[in-house]
Amino acid sequence: MILEEETNLQASYQTLPVKFWLAGNAEEQEMQDNIAEEIAVALVYNGISHAVMMASPANLQEFALGFSLSEGIITSASEMYDIELDSSDKGIEIRIEISSQRMMLLKSHRRNLTGRTGCGLCGSESLEKAIRPIKQVTAKAIQSSSVIQHALSQLRDHQKLQALTGAVHGAAWCNDSGNITLLREDVGRHNALDKLIGALATKNIDKNSGFVLISSRASYEMVQKASSMNIATLVAVSAPTVLAIKLANTANLNLIGFARSGRHVIYNKANQHIGKPIDE
Repeated sequence: MILEEETNLQASYQTLPVKFWLAGNAEEQEMQDNIAEEIAVALVYNGISHAVMMASPANLQEFALGFSLSEGIITSASEMYDIELDSSDKGIEIRIEISSQRMMLLKSHRRNLTGRTGCGLCGSESLEKAIRPIKQVTAKAIQSSSVIQHALSQLRDHQKLQALTGAVHGAAWCNDSGNITLLREDVGRHNALDKLIGALATKNIDKNSGFVLISSRASYEMVQKASSMNIATLVAVSAPTVLAIKLANTANLNLIGFARSGRHVIYNKANQHIGKPIDE
C-alpha cells in the first residue's frame, strides 16, 4: 500500500523551474517549485461517455467507484464489474462496466455534466436534475469536541500532496477516537471526497464508526455525497452554505464547519436542527 500511495503521489505533481521574488531582494531568484497536476478525466459507462471532470491523476479507480456510488449510478460496489484506465495526451478515460439494470437507469437520468474544479453542477440539463433528493442517514450522536480537535491536529501531516504543492483538497476518514485512518487528495474537493468514498467501499470500512473531515468548505454537494453513503458526521475546515445546512437538517446529518485548532462551529446535530432556516 505504501508503494502504491508513493506512486500516486509522484504522478500528481511536477517540479518546474520558476522565478521567486521576496521583499528586500533586488532581483528574482531561480528555484524549483512543485506544481499540482490537473487533467481531464472522462467517465465512460458501458461505452457511453457520462462526465468529464478535472482531477488529480491518482487513485482514479477509487474515484470512479466513489463517484458512481455518491451520484447514485450504482448502489453497491458489486454492481460495478470492471474499471479500465486509458491514458492519452488529452487526459485519462475511465472505462467502467456496470450492471445492465443500473445502465438502463443511468440512461434515463443522464445529466451529461462537464465538471470543473469548483463546481459539480456545470452542464446539468435542468433545475429538477440539479439537486437530487437527499438520503436520510442513520442518526448518530455527534463526536466530542476533543475527538474533532484531535482529528484536525493530524490533517496537515496526512496531506502529503498539499504539503508539496499547496493546491489540493483532502478528505479524511477518522475513527471515533479522532484518528485519521484514510485520506485522499485531489485538486477538486468533490473529487477528493469521491476518492475517499471509493476507498471506504473497497476496504469495507464500517461507516457507522467514524466521520469525514474535509479541508474545504461544506457545499451542498459534499453533504449530499456524505449522506448518500450513510456517513453521519461531516466536518469541514471552512464554512457551509445555507443549502448545505438545509440538506443536513433533512438528512439528519451532523454538520460542523470552520473547524480550526481550538474552535469549530456546529451547524446541525442529529435530531437537533440548529441551523434550520427560519422561513420553514
